[in-house]
Amino acid sequence: MEQRKGELKSLMRKNQRSYSLKDNRDRFFFPDEYMKFEDVLKSKQKFSVQFLINTGARIMEIQNVRLEDCDLERNRIILRITKAKARKGEKKGRVRIIPISSQFSKLLRKHARELNIMPSSVLGVLSNPALNISYKIAGKKAGIKDFWNISSHTFRKTLETWLMALGVDGLVLTAHFGHDMKTAAQHYVSPDIFTWDDKKRMREVIGDLYAR
Repeated sequence: MEQRKGELKSLMRKNQRSYSLKDNRDRFFFPDEYMKFEDVLKSKQKFSVQFLINTGARIMEIQNVRLEDCDLERNRIILRITKAKARKGEKKGRVRIIPISSQFSKLLRKHARELNIMPSSVLGVLSNPALNISYKIAGKKAGIKDFWNISSHTFRKTLETWLMALGVDGLVLTAHFGHDMKTAAQHYVSPDIFTWDDKKRMREVIGDLYAR
C-alpha cells in the first residue's frame, strides 16, 4: 500500500486487491480535503453536503426526510424511504432509524427555523443532478485533483470510513448504513491510513456521532 504524502494514491482492500481513489464508488475524503471542499460551497449546496456527511444516508433517502422525521431532542432521524434490496426479494426498503450528532441536530433546528419549514415538509436537499454539477465546480475550485469523481456516494463512503477509523463497531455500521457485513468487508479500508490529526479533524466535521 502506498503511503500518504499529502495525498493517498492507492489503498489495499481486505481481500488484498488494491484500488485507486479514482474508483468512484470507493472514493472518500480525507478530513482536510473535505474541509477545503465544504468551504467553497454555496449555502444550499453546503446544507445538502452536510446532511450527507453527517448521516451517511443515500441522496434519495435524505431528500425524503421531513422535519417531523427528525427527533432533535434525542438526536436521531427516521429514514422512511430507503433502498430496496432486490436480491433479498424486497419490494420496499426497510425503515431505518439512525443517530445524528448533537451538533447536526442544532444545525437542522436552525435550518428549519430560518426557512420556516413545516413539520410535514421536506428539508430542502438539492436534487442529485444539481449537486453533481456543484461537486465538480467546488472540487475543482478546492484544488481536488480527481474532482470529477466526487458524487453523493462519496460522502456516504467518507462517513463510513471515518467511523471505522474512529473505532465504531462493524455491526453498528452495517445497521446505520443499511448494508450487510459482506458488503462492508468488500469495501473495507484500514483505519491505519489516518493520522491522529486526521481523526481529530473528523470529529470537527461529524461532532459527537457515536462518540464514547
